[in-house]
Amino acid sequence: MKQIAHLDLDCFFVSVERIHDPSLVGKPVVVGGSPSGRGVVASASYEARAFGVRSAMPTAQALRLCPGLIVVGHRHGHYGEVSDRLHARMCDLAPVVERASIDEMYLDFTGCESLYNNDLPGFMRTLQQLVRVEFHLPCSIALASSKTLAKIAVGTVKPAGTCVVPHGREEEFLAPLPIAVIPGVGAKTEEYLKRKGFRTVADLQRLPLEKLVELLGANGSWLHEVSHGRGNDLVAPDHNRKSISREETFSHDIADRQELEKLLFTLVEDVCSTLRSRGWKARTIALKLRTSDFKTITRARTVEGADDDPLVYRIVCELLRASYTGAKPVRLLGVHLSNFDEQEQLTLDLVPHDARRKEVMKAVEEIRAKYGDAAIHLGQV
Repeated sequence: MKQIAHLDLDCFFVSVERIHDPSLVGKPVVVGGSPSGRGVVASASYEARAFGVRSAMPTAQALRLCPGLIVVGHRHGHYGEVSDRLHARMCDLAPVVERASIDEMYLDFTGCESLYNNDLPGFMRTLQQLVRVEFHLPCSIALASSKTLAKIAVGTVKPAGTCVVPHGREEEFLAPLPIAVIPGVGAKTEEYLKRKGFRTVADLQRLPLEKLVELLGANGSWLHEVSHGRGNDLVAPDHNRKSISREETFSHDIADRQELEKLLFTLVEDVCSTLRSRGWKARTIALKLRTSDFKTITRARTVEGADDDPLVYRIVCELLRASYTGAKPVRLLGVHLSNFDEQEQLTLDLVPHDARRKEVMKAVEEIRAKYGDAAIHLGQV
């Protein structure tokens, strides 16, 4: 029987900032850009969420909702370093660890019961305490028979909770939960199902497979599987990172291309900073956008190798202008970098201009690390 844990770091960016500044504990805090112009919220504390503040919301709007809100600049690259250290530590405790995102990971403890006194539920509480003591980070953890169920379960105990779904009781656990807990059930699907009389997972459990397929096509099969407690149970480690990406799903759809380009600027700063912290250059630069009708568009361009903000920003803006017609507003925007070269492996000699550029980028990262995201930006060239 599979024993898969989902570890989810609670309001991760804010939690990291609270380590550096304990005075932020217990206060409404967001990590994000400046409220003037293009700033958006990257992470919000639960105190801020109580006022309606959410990730991807414009920082200026967040301040209107919560006048006492504290805005902390995004510390480029640092969150990735903390996540890397935690991932390495988790690999000491579980034979297979899969990173789902910068603040989420799956741990497969199947077959490890005897290592933890045949009490994996008890070890989940120990693991949560370990993350708190060694990394000073709050987290929520759920243990279940699949990745899908563990992810659902962890959402029921956030923040700072633990949950165990016993084998054989998956359907019972899921039955009273709202249908929106199922991954893939977005706002439009939820609204459609509610119009058909479905409110809880129990309502889905009572419907035969063929009826769900009739209602939702292929997605109906997925909902039938998950509602009955079945899901993906393959935890697959990725030893070599294949891409660096940052996406934002907006609280409201955006049709203004200039506003989208402003948001792209923040995403580019983030991915490029992570890229430089690893000493890499990206040969493939990609733009991802999802329109209000859930159509996903991806466009990519191959270059000789880039790691600086202005070049990447110019390329993704060109991709946006070439691919987005404006016919439908945008609900998600993302920047993806891949096909990496490690800089020490590059064989081309640096010309003086490149050497100066490298020193400039190094100085930019040092300033951001010391003074925060808002301290310095690179202009487009």
